Amino acid sequence: MRSKLYINGEWVDGSGTMPVYDPSDGSVIADVAIAGEAECEAALTAADAAAVAWAKTAPRFRSEILRKAFEIMTSESEAIAKLISRENGKAMPDARGEAAYAAEFFRWFAEEAVRTPGDFRKSPSGDKRILVTHQPIGLSILITPWNFPAGMATRKIGPAVAAGCTMILKPASETPLTAMYIVDVMERAGLPKGVLNLVLPEKSGPAISKMLHDKRVKNLSFTGSTEVGRVLLKEAADKVIRCSMELGGNAQVIVHDDADLTVTIPQLLLAKMRNGGAACTSANRIYVQRPIADKFIAELTKSMSAFVMGRGTDATTTLGASVSMKERNKIAEIVDESIAAGGKVLLGGVKPSGEGAFYPATVLTVDKNNPILNHEIFGPVAPVVIFDTDEEGIALANDTEFGLISYVFSASLARAIRTAEAMESGMVAINKGVISDPAAPFGGVKQSGLGREGGFDGIHEFLQTKYIGVEI
Repeated sequence: MRSKLYINGEWVDGSGTMPVYDPSDGSVIADVAIAGEAECEAALTAADAAAVAWAKTAPRFRSEILRKAFEIMTSESEAIAKLISRENGKAMPDARGEAAYAAEFFRWFAEEAVRTPGDFRKSPSGDKRILVTHQPIGLSILITPWNFPAGMATRKIGPAVAAGCTMILKPASETPLTAMYIVDVMERAGLPKGVLNLVLPEKSGPAISKMLHDKRVKNLSFTGSTEVGRVLLKEAADKVIRCSMELGGNAQVIVHDDADLTVTIPQLLLAKMRNGGAACTSANRIYVQRPIADKFIAELTKSMSAFVMGRGTDATTTLGASVSMKERNKIAEIVDESIAAGGKVLLGGVKPSGEGAFYPATVLTVDKNNPILNHEIFGPVAPVVIFDTDEEGIALANDTEFGLISYVFSASLARAIRTAEAMESGMVAINKGVISDPAAPFGGVKQSGLGREGGFDGIHEFLQTKYIGVEI
């Protein structure tokens, strides 16, 4: 298990250490190195020194490194899943799913590295040729969250490596061990020194601010809350750093009255309970049409009650711990506020006593103005609102500052597509609970972010377009 910083191809000590906890029982898994100003500066220097040579490497060379990393991750997927589960708390089925999902980003961008398109054509005036090419944008800061410590790291490292950018990875302090494992994989896959560096600053805010005001830094890729994203955008504006921001979700669900509940309930459970609800794509606001509301609520409650809460690494667990007691208590506070405002508890809704950052699967029925609908819950809580007309459901669903993903359930494809087109979100899932895919563009609208990760778009977040006019 790696527990040090990674700078210029070396695992090094920092200015001190901090503990990483198992949220299931509060025990310390490891003490990891933290970075002071000297270590952050060393990472910047290393990434900058490697930038020119790395940008000139052949796409096939970069592709083969990513392919090798994919193969290593695939062969070690169970070890990665166990590490994810231990430091994040999630159940092993979710952890195994993340390990496989994370590896796929390396495979996808191994293929994209050699397929970056360009353009060559005659100008309309006929006086020149228009040559359009793409070049690495340069030194990139990658900031990842705790909820998918492997998947969010590879989703950023993969395209940065494919594009030819050097980078500094700053993982969440709650889950640095998984990120360190991924960096170790890249080292074993043959990534040259200085290309990828990992720091865990003593004080993240000031350290990242200083990096964003450094002329060597050209790009920021951030996944996290909208609140922090706004701050980083302001910081990045001073040096006009290009930003890719994957921010908050608070996803809406519309269940039409013709929905097939034998399909809807299992798929909705995936959308709601994947990662214990700690996902930016989690189904947080569930709007169900009145004619099927009673049956839907009864079946959802029955299905949610089947989740087994416990330590993530236990074989019987299907609902693990939250990442920390602080995060668990946030969930409890949101539910308590909802109940005080008139929410009706059908399942769960009570914070467990004893050790471990656990919160039970919870189903609530609430009115359209309940405060829980304003929160990205990040836990196993399903608030249900009943609506009447399609137009009302769409209006309620879109009444949010967020716009990452929407879910639509209907037996009529035409109706589902009409609703999907009306949803104010960057992604829409129709009769499916999970549509995240390394081959698809992931991102939102409104205050859910800027840019896209994955798909054909993902590599372009690390490339800049250059136009060359050629005399003929």
